[in-house]
Amino acid sequence: MSRELVQKQFGDNAENYVSSQVHAQGASLKEMVRLADPQPGWLALDVAPGGGHSALAIARHVRQVVAVDITFPMLQAARDFTRSQGQENIVWVQGNGGRLPFGAERFDLITCRVALHHFPRQAAAIADWARCLKPGGRLVLVDNVGPKDPVANDYINTFEKLRDPSHGRVHSPAQLARFIKDAGLILLSAATLRKPMLFHPWMTRMSVPKTDRATLTRMLWESDGSARAFLNPQGEGEKTTFDLQEGLFLAHKPEQ
Repeated sequence: MSRELVQKQFGDNAENYVSSQVHAQGASLKEMVRLADPQPGWLALDVAPGGGHSALAIARHVRQVVAVDITFPMLQAARDFTRSQGQENIVWVQGNGGRLPFGAERFDLITCRVALHHFPRQAAAIADWARCLKPGGRLVLVDNVGPKDPVANDYINTFEKLRDPSHGRVHSPAQLARFIKDAGLILLSAATLRKPMLFHPWMTRMSVPKTDRATLTRMLWESDGSARAFLNPQGEGEKTTFDLQEGLFLAHKPEQ
């Protein structure tokens, strides 16, 4: 997956992510803030802020948030949205969230919500986030996760990549927990949330072509075994729903 593909896919659909109710009001957003327990004097970093909802939620509690994203149109849309909400303590930086353009031990808190699965080197990205955390600093990672069964996991990733060519890979919760521990962080908690999705808006958000919509529809209803249990398709037509799952991880960097 190329950097250019991610920039194009999200640049072309930036406004869709600002207006997405899934991203603006999803259950994991409140849980992310609760886990982060942000403090007034903190400097926080939000990696790949999407429509700006997570940066906005954290900025209300800290001294300043730095938001870094590889896609300039996404940064512009998120900046305009957060300013329209009266939040001015967010600094917007175009940069690679997997190789941060910041010095070591700078941030009290790093958050990343529903973005890591787009990164080509996820373990390396988490290790770089750990580098940038102050001793005692917190990482709150929220990301889509897949089934532990490898065949079902491959099916879910194929399904996701057809909808969004910039999709990298979702891992099982256990694999993400391993990445966090291998980065030298102490994992404090891990949980999963089931995320019901409206099927057609999910495709519209990424401007999926008509032929691919038909293929995704077949894949949804023809799934079986662990993949079927994971997707849990329900309803029909515009009322069709299915499930994704998010993993929520809280970790901190050991004190020196």
